[in-house]
Amino acid sequence: MILRQYLHFDPVGASYLFGCAGRGSAAVVDPVGDIAPYLGVAQETGMRIRYVIDSHLHADHISSARSLASATGADYVLHENAKVSFPFRGARDGEVLELGNVTIEVLHTPGHTPEHISMLVTDRTRSDEPWFVLTGHTLMVGDLGRTELASSAEDGARALYTSVQRLKALPDYLEVLPGAFSGSVCGRSLSGKPVSTIGFEKRHNKAFAIADEREFVRAMVADIPPPPPQAAQIRALNSGMLAAQE
Repeated sequence: MILRQYLHFDPVGASYLFGCAGRGSAAVVDPVGDIAPYLGVAQETGMRIRYVIDSHLHADHISSARSLASATGADYVLHENAKVSFPFRGARDGEVLELGNVTIEVLHTPGHTPEHISMLVTDRTRSDEPWFVLTGHTLMVGDLGRTELASSAEDGARALYTSVQRLKALPDYLEVLPGAFSGSVCGRSLSGKPVSTIGFEKRHNKAFAIADEREFVRAMVADIPPPPPQAAQIRALNSGMLAAQE
């Protein structure tokens, strides 16, 4: 497997390129900014980018996923329930995307946004068991994603609670590769270390550890930080809705 983690600082976020070098197939998740670094690594490693995936419709930055998909002929992937004004490949919960010996199982994990997905990645040359999970802004190192950017804070928190139970059921050894880290406006107590494991977060992530649903909702709707600047407009641009209205 080839795996590259890209850490971005304006805005703060993380994106990923990974895939099967032997079969020459790659995916990019949550690309930010200039698409040249992703194109360069694909060329250097001899991989074709087959899928460009947004874990959700972002509200803190303009996604470059559609531009990258257009440049490479890749499928642009969102959860099937995403409300956008352009064509995309709608991924179903439980669907498996193939990248040669690497597979991506789609997990619908709403809460941060209704269409949010996480991605369970397996390298079959090593094991039939998953190796890591890309959690976007659902589970980050040290905290969970805010819940009011695309719904009411309470509705988002209830949805997130259900998503958290799915993630807690994953093996403790599983690596967590999040979509943001310390400095992001999408979480409150984020660590500057942009990788963890399910087991470590279960033990040391206070929000992730809350077992009672009512207590969880109370914690998630308390002390919500200011939203990202122009959050609604950025999300509308990423969905194509703002352009459609102009």
